[in-house]
Amino acid sequence: MSRRLIFGFSVLVLSFVIFANIESEVSAQTYPNKPIRFIVPFAPGGIADVVARVITPKLSESLGQPIVIDNRGGAGGTLGTDIAAKSPPDGYTFVVPAASHTTTPSLYSKLSFDPVKDFVAVGQVVSAPWALVVHPSVQAKSVKEFIELAKSKPGQLNFGSAGNGSSNHLAGELFNIMAEVKTVHVPYKGSGPAMVDLLGGHLSFMFDAINTSIEHIRAGNLRPLAVSTLKRSRIAPDLPTISESGVPGYESATWIGILAPAGTPKEIVTRMNNEIVKVLKLPDIRDRLSKQGTEPVGSTPEEFDKFVKAEIAKWAKVIKDAGIPRVN
Repeated sequence: MSRRLIFGFSVLVLSFVIFANIESEVSAQTYPNKPIRFIVPFAPGGIADVVARVITPKLSESLGQPIVIDNRGGAGGTLGTDIAAKSPPDGYTFVVPAASHTTTPSLYSKLSFDPVKDFVAVGQVVSAPWALVVHPSVQAKSVKEFIELAKSKPGQLNFGSAGNGSSNHLAGELFNIMAEVKTVHVPYKGSGPAMVDLLGGHLSFMFDAINTSIEHIRAGNLRPLAVSTLKRSRIAPDLPTISESGVPGYESATWIGILAPAGTPKEIVTRMNNEIVKVLKLPDIRDRLSKQGTEPVGSTPEEFDKFVKAEIAKWAKVIKDAGIPRVN
């Protein structure tokens, strides 16, 4: 190849790189110029849907474009997430995953998407603790007393959940492992039916969303023992954490974040993250989220990416150690 040809080719490549950078900068400067879609991979009314609907009106105002909530529930959130993974990475489609995003890789034998490689992290929006609650007939008023009771009656205490592999099921299995107790899991088709049986005395305990169990606690129908996060909840600040109550390091929470399809320009990801963080700092938004039993987070894309990878590894071990079968 002649020097002249090599020089010409080099100029062509350099011109392409410069043009691509200019185009990216212009795209970021004009973004957004049309409505944005937030895919919520769950049915309306769930925590992901509620959180998305709390933050998107203010986010829409800040971005200057409408944000459309697109509920695509089914298969533990995997159907909607798959749609997001296959969407154009142009900054006009995002997905609002929950904690199940980090457990499905170990629960499903086949996934049509990679929860890490097919997405770029935008940020964690909120974290929500579980409340460890027992039926009043259970003779334990603290986590330590509950552990002692469970050890004295192996396999006799049972707990309900939203179903096999659900986040509150895994919270219970993690408790079994870390507290070195043996309790029996009873799966239901949703946390609601499980709560009905807990209130009726057919279950011993449950890990339930604190905002749904708080009224039962106040009415004396359930006895709270602790919250599942490392920090106490603002909705029930007098309730200790499991970690400080006899199981050091115990941590389990549901959470909501924002992901974009892999390949979404970094400038757009940064812009969206900055706007979300600003919205989460608004007093009225923080108050509304707190009433839902959630704690605003507002992490950076890098922090959220690291968090997702750590959660995948953590729950993979719990699922394996608990012997939870995969779904075909």
